[in-house]
Amino acid sequence: MSEEVRATEGEFEVGTGMLAVFGRQLKLFRERAGLDRATFGSMVGYSASTIASFEQGRRIPPPKFIDQADEVLGAGGVLSAGKEEVARAQYPAFFRDAARLETKAAALHVYATKAVPGLLQTEDYARAVFTMWRPLLDEETIGQRVAARPARQEIFSRTPLPTISFVIEEFVLRRPLGGWAVMRGQLEQLLLYGQRRNVEIQVMPIEREEHAGLDGPFSLIETQEGQRIAYVEAYKDSRLYTERRSVREIEEQYGILRAQALTPRESLALVEKLLGEV
Repeated sequence: MSEEVRATEGEFEVGTGMLAVFGRQLKLFRERAGLDRATFGSMVGYSASTIASFEQGRRIPPPKFIDQADEVLGAGGVLSAGKEEVARAQYPAFFRDAARLETKAAALHVYATKAVPGLLQTEDYARAVFTMWRPLLDEETIGQRVAARPARQEIFSRTPLPTISFVIEEFVLRRPLGGWAVMRGQLEQLLLYGQRRNVEIQVMPIEREEHAGLDGPFSLIETQEGQRIAYVEAYKDSRLYTERRSVREIEEQYGILRAQALTPRESLALVEKLLGEV
């Protein structure tokens, strides 16, 4: 992997890239099987219009459908082989490379400054975040991105258990995105995840006079092979750093941030206090 990998907003959008390739393959296998869209759809539990959306790359097919289609159409594993790449299309283009690495990470560390990290978000909170996105997202895209949240959260119970930690700015937990009812559910979820053996959540208090993370949010990923990668996100742009010096600088920031933040026990106590105020 190169020292720096960049991804921008325009890559792999719906209707292009992997979705379009998968859609063409699906159509070819369906036609080879001598099935029209309505007949094929009835065999796999989808309407003809939905099958058309899959084939035209306008809608992201779920993994279960891909496996069904592969079997029904006798594709011999060709369709199922693209399942992981198709699933990545659920995410914004700038996040897809990081999402791929995240699913197989041995360790993951996240510093959050704008909103509750995606891995910890409830569906209601995620929907509020994507509804506020500018420029506005269409309802189908919002639904796809919200649906991607539970899939990402499977990392918490994966075997072997990865080591996962978060440092979250306190004001993120005091900002009721989506309303206080949504925020209450989000705080409750933080308490649940914070009690897992492989998860540590720390809060950076507002009143801290020293702060090592003023450059903004980032994530640190360690692969099963021991490679360490830093993911830094900015407006319509993101970067994966693999060169050791660059990654070490961000690791140093994160280490100091953890020392400056509340301990995990103190952090969960603060979340409980905030929950009582909601």
